[in-house]
Amino acid sequence: MIIGAPKEIKDDEYRVSLLPFGVELLVKAGHQVLVQSRAGKGSGVTDAEYAKAGATVVKTPREVFSAADLIIKVKEPQPVEYPMLKPGQIVFTYFHFAAGRELTQAMIAAGIVAIAYETIELDDGTLPLLTPMSEVAGRMAVHEGAKYLEEPLKGRGILLAGVPGVEPAKVVIIGGGVVGTNAAKMAAGLGADVTILDISLPRLRYLDDIMPPNVNTMMSNPWNLRRVVTQADLLIGAVLVTGDKAPVLVTEEMVKSMKHGAVIVDVAVDQGGCIETTRPTTHSDPTYIVHHVVHYAVTNMPGALARTSTYALSNATFPYLLELANKGTRRAAAQNPAIARGLNIVRGHVVFPEIASLFNLPCVELEKALG
Repeated sequence: MIIGAPKEIKDDEYRVSLLPFGVELLVKAGHQVLVQSRAGKGSGVTDAEYAKAGATVVKTPREVFSAADLIIKVKEPQPVEYPMLKPGQIVFTYFHFAAGRELTQAMIAAGIVAIAYETIELDDGTLPLLTPMSEVAGRMAVHEGAKYLEEPLKGRGILLAGVPGVEPAKVVIIGGGVVGTNAAKMAAGLGADVTILDISLPRLRYLDDIMPPNVNTMMSNPWNLRRVVTQADLLIGAVLVTGDKAPVLVTEEMVKSMKHGAVIVDVAVDQGGCIETTRPTTHSDPTYIVHHVVHYAVTNMPGALARTSTYALSNATFPYLLELANKGTRRAAAQNPAIARGLNIVRGHVVFPEIASLFNLPCVELEKALG
């Protein structure tokens, strides 16, 4: 199989989808690898390192897309890449279809086999390819929130930890999954007064056991949310419904009730956001203000920390990439249920029920779509 790794072109995306160790192992398994020149620059990987590992380094994305049987990326194809996609081509990346009808329709029209990192799911419900970036995003959410609480950046002008004689900031985290847990650890480690909400009582019991004393757990419901949102200096949205649009839990009325200069970091923005006033932003223009509250909603947060994120992501994605390359989609999906769950669109057919329901599209059984 020919595997292609184009350079990421989404705004301020510095990660790369494939590292030299992966190239070496793919070539050893009998595959050909094409890497676009400078694809690894943002992550500190040179063309020479790819070539030494056995890749063919090409100049343009069109050379990658036109030759590859399987495209591996970090972020969803961008509009300028749509015409380069080929029917039947496997594209393995973060798609987050629930956040965009246009992307969904474009991938249906392209006739590709779309395998989404974020819906690769193990039997126990864990999401192995989403987890490493969720860990980065959760920790980063606290860093960014702390920065934008500074008064020159329109924040409240407070320090998360406080100082002796001055109380710490109040951090409210909605969602006790991977993002929320990592955010809570970071905020607690900095000395903030942290409240984490979730709808699962067993999860809250677990978090209560592992978290330090400055982390409080609370059942997530509209009553509790209305109360704690008004107290928050930093509000972090960390809600995920696998493959589906994030539910809006914080209404615009709740945002209006927040303190002037409070900060919202909505990590769920990739799936539409869990805060009503959220809209996607970029690293070059990361924030905006609604009702005197600073909103940070960058859709590819870990992209700014590429040297950490690329290695964490590649460690997780490569075993699945190798399996797809060695077996092809049909056999890999038949033998590995996690890969089967990762299939979202197959040659013009939506096979992921949540996406079909969200956009009112027909859903085809996976086995039928794969032929």
